[in-house]
Amino acid sequence: MLGSNKRFTIHLRYLITGVVMLAFISTVASSLWGVYQISKNILIENTLETNRVYAQKLATTANTYLEETFKTLEFSAFYIAENYENEALLQQEVERLRYQTDIFNSVAITDNRGVVLAISPPTLELKGVQLSSEQTGDALEKQKPNISKPYEGVTGRKLIFISQPIFNTAGEYMGLVGGTIYIEYDNIFHKLLGEHFYHDGSYVYVVDEDGTIIYHQDSSRVGDNVANNEIVQKLMEGKSGAQKVTNTKGVKMLSGYSSVELSKWGIVSQRPLDVALLPSSDLVQKAALISMPFVLLALLIILIIASFITKPLQQMALLSMNDQKKVKIEELYKVKGWYFEARVLKESLVHAFTLLQKRIDHYQTQSTTDALTGLMNRRSMDETLIRWTEEQQQYAVLLIDLDHFKSVNDTYGHAIGDEVLKYLAESMRMHSRPQDICCRYGGEEFIMLLPNTTKAEAYRTAENLRQYLEDTESPCGRPVTMSGGIAAYPQAGTAPHVIIERADQALYQAKHQGRNKVKLYYTEENTL
Repeated sequence: MLGSNKRFTIHLRYLITGVVMLAFISTVASSLWGVYQISKNILIENTLETNRVYAQKLATTANTYLEETFKTLEFSAFYIAENYENEALLQQEVERLRYQTDIFNSVAITDNRGVVLAISPPTLELKGVQLSSEQTGDALEKQKPNISKPYEGVTGRKLIFISQPIFNTAGEYMGLVGGTIYIEYDNIFHKLLGEHFYHDGSYVYVVDEDGTIIYHQDSSRVGDNVANNEIVQKLMEGKSGAQKVTNTKGVKMLSGYSSVELSKWGIVSQRPLDVALLPSSDLVQKAALISMPFVLLALLIILIIASFITKPLQQMALLSMNDQKKVKIEELYKVKGWYFEARVLKESLVHAFTLLQKRIDHYQTQSTTDALTGLMNRRSMDETLIRWTEEQQQYAVLLIDLDHFKSVNDTYGHAIGDEVLKYLAESMRMHSRPQDICCRYGGEEFIMLLPNTTKAEAYRTAENLRQYLEDTESPCGRPVTMSGGIAAYPQAGTAPHVIIERADQALYQAKHQGRNKVKLYYTEENTL
């Protein structure tokens, strides 16, 4: 009997030890897996949103650029109509358009039959030549502002032709003035889009309304038709958004896309999924390294005291196995460790699980803030606005945009640009109340959420911040200025996205009127 009991005791010791070790390791592994899944989902959502906003910003910029281009050509068309018979002035005008606007690779004026009257650069030797391409004929026939589809010109280059009709004072159609963009060479797209903001396989490309690539950082891709791409198909329908997609090389990408309204082009900004998820793997590795000493300590203690453990060990094993993702620490405290070994094990488990839970809570907290500035990120901002709106709480939204921030990056570098963004974030905190919430909206755009605030109070806050920035030296060695737009709930709208849109409209007015200004949404300005 004694031998039987002894054999049973030895067997039970190894069995209990094995169960406890398995439960403990499973708990740690599931906790780390939970950290990985949380950070992975957050990274995917943030990357998709970042690329969507970036593509939308590029599309807006491109649309604005095209609008300005048509205005320039329209003005030139009036001038040409008045000097139609003066060959010297016509030549001067095409030279001016090419050098002054820095948009076109070449500029031409034709009569209503497509015969070239003046061209820049003159080295193209096309003066007097009748342009016979389908796209030129289409522009002549339409007799209105036109952006052609990509085609091969008489010089053999692939190009896009942007043109404006010329009418005399009698309303007679005289021809057109237009410029070409050589899509296989350095052109305005390189200045508008440049290199993507990361150097890790991310890139931007542009397609026309038929799905033909007209800009790509890999110039060999220009001219390829990618209409079968899922995102390109949505762009061809005029849609914007963000989603996961597999590119033509089989690489999974996180893509944001947006349409250029004026030209019906589509802009896609995308980043490799594997690259976007690298921080998540690093996060789990760090958490594992931090947790490893506690795990090893706990396992060592289990092995040492296994021969002395009976009921306390069984209780702790069962508690660990009940819920491997959320260990009930208060239940562990109830376990009676009436001998030293059991007490040490209990304290070690409590300490290890508490640390892991704190780590998870810490990473969840990080997911609500912007990594660069420490301000609330856009996701948390949206949740706050939805909650305030559902509670029908009065609030004002101040949308802030740094003026000429691109020139800061271009002049001083992105490192100084990041310091300027952090400087703006700190300035916002200085000029906010404890109940106000400062957020980074994206890029150089920031938002202040002002609860229980009138339009006048929001305007004073914005003006104080604006004047402070205007009078204070920033990290780039000189003051930077901001433009601001204010909209209030419920006066400007009853939905958060409407309030932000109205604040953006006011911001646009501030930009349009010379920057370094704060504007209220226009229906509210007279009641300030």
